[in-house]
Amino acid sequence: MSSRDWRSWTSWRYLAGRMRRSWRASLQWRTVFITVAASGAAIGLVGVYMSVSVGNDLFQSRLSQVLVDSNRATTAAQGILDSSDAADRVQVQTLLEAARTSISAASSSRLVALFRVPGQEASTVAPQDSSTFGTSTSVISSELRASVQDDADGQLWQSVTLTADDGSSVPGIVVGSQITVPVAGRYELYIGYSLADAESTLLFVQRTLGGAGLALIVLIGAVTWIVVRFVVTPIRVAAETSEKLASGDLGVRIPEKGEDVIATLARSFNGMADSLQSQIKELAELSEVQQRFVSDVSHELRTPLTTIRLAGDLLYDQRATFPPATERTAELLHTQVERFELLLADLLEISRYDAGSVELESEPTNLVHLAEDVIDGMRSLSDSKGTPIMLVAPGGHLDAEVDPRRVRRIVNNLIGNAIEHGEGKPIIVSVDSNESAVALSVRDYGMGMTEAEITHVFDRFWRADPSRKRTIGGTGLGLAISLEDAIAHRGWLQVWSAPGAGSCFRLTLPRQARGVLTSSPNPLPPEDAEKPGFVGARTDTRGDRHA
Repeated sequence: MSSRDWRSWTSWRYLAGRMRRSWRASLQWRTVFITVAASGAAIGLVGVYMSVSVGNDLFQSRLSQVLVDSNRATTAAQGILDSSDAADRVQVQTLLEAARTSISAASSSRLVALFRVPGQEASTVAPQDSSTFGTSTSVISSELRASVQDDADGQLWQSVTLTADDGSSVPGIVVGSQITVPVAGRYELYIGYSLADAESTLLFVQRTLGGAGLALIVLIGAVTWIVVRFVVTPIRVAAETSEKLASGDLGVRIPEKGEDVIATLARSFNGMADSLQSQIKELAELSEVQQRFVSDVSHELRTPLTTIRLAGDLLYDQRATFPPATERTAELLHTQVERFELLLADLLEISRYDAGSVELESEPTNLVHLAEDVIDGMRSLSDSKGTPIMLVAPGGHLDAEVDPRRVRRIVNNLIGNAIEHGEGKPIIVSVDSNESAVALSVRDYGMGMTEAEITHVFDRFWRADPSRKRTIGGTGLGLAISLEDAIAHRGWLQVWSAPGAGSCFRLTLPRQARGVLTSSPNPLPPEDAEKPGFVGARTDTRGDRHA
């Protein structure tokens, strides 16, 4: 395909796509088009029917007139022939010319043909065949001649196409009958009649019907456009108002005019919007109260918690001097105070996200180096579990503008969960990147999760197995905070898992601050999970679940 053909094809494709989008987007255009198309089809059918009816009526009327004229001309000519006493060839020829003249005068037609009926005795006085049809003589078919020859008293006709003086073709009728010429015998008489006048009348009627039909279609289209506009405009206003309402503009309303059904719709919509605004306001106030309560309680707890932490550390440092029961109590106090401190920090972080007061401190960060630091920091825990951690970074040595503290918290949570649920099997941390995104995946081969569990994996305070003993501690908010951190970066945090086959968490972040993601460099499900008969599920940052 040449470049010119390619550009032409691309232009047509763009135009077709634009027309399809306009067709889907505009109710008004669709209604007008369908109305005009249906009306055009109906008007066309009526026009065709009327044209055919008028044509048939014109033909039948003209045929009746032609048959009457032909019969009158034939009778007049036969009267002339019967009243003559011609005996020789010249007299008979003169008599026949007089009869032909009479026929032309009586029938108002100059197309007359005389052929001696075959099968008669030869006669020296019989005139030769004659015809004024000119080049149209061939229109007298052999079938018509045979019928005229067999029916001496009948009047037969046939529709034909005649040649006009200017060489154009016009419809016509040829009427055949027999006359008897004295001494010469029987002759076939054919009179041709042009239907040019009837055709002109029919063409005029057809043009009139066509013009009236086009004008009517245009008028129907214009009327439909105006009527539909009156109906569609309030619907469009309602749709635009709904979009504004959905985008957060709770004060927008539909103008109320009149008492018709559109006005009733506007009043109902506005009433619904008022109710919705009131409920949203109440929920917002309640949410604000809850957020303030959580934030205030968290802040108020920090002071007594610090005191308890100092006292607990003192008791924990001197636990060796205590009796065994007191020593165990000091250890439990120390552990629970640490867990409570983590929970308090997580609650404060969640309250910041709920209040929308989180601001990122982005800087160029290498996710490979960050992952190496997190893995080194958790090396003692993974060794105690007998879980090897491998870092794979085929193309991830590229910086991304992210908040390193929050991304480190995400990676720390993902690797910690993998160690906790990996059942001592290897963990693979993969980092890769492309032009617009960088991705980090944490793959374990532990117990995995069911589809029902995956839908709740990012819920706050949710655990797949509450009875399972945790060795890392944890507050149940780690993945929920990680999800909020990913969303704050306009990134994705997704998970794939299957029972008995482990899990894979994938973090995808735009390389540029406020960038837009379209794809992830790392596959999900992971490549080693794509096996025949393998069933898994995944969920993304919006909570949508995909089989």
